[in-house]
Amino acid sequence: MNIESQTRAAMLGEYILSTGATVRATAKVFKISKSTVHKDVTARLMVEKPALYREVKKVLELNKSERHIRGGMATRKKYKG
Repeated sequence: MNIESQTRAAMLGEYILSTGATVRATAKVFKISKSTVHKDVTARLMVEKPALYREVKKVLELNKSERHIRGGMATRKKYKG
């Protein structure tokens, strides 16, 4: 793990924590893949900054529990016109 990925993991974690953003939204803002965001805020952050990881994990779990609602709203918007 290099310095760049450690710094990026912390930046991504702070962003998710402060905004409540999803992995997909975070990836779009930072112009990186969803896989990279997920890997950084789970595996890398857990090793580098465990306290931040625990807080970010709560946000990610909340987003996961709400995703079916967001999906339904997107479908409704798509077909409503």
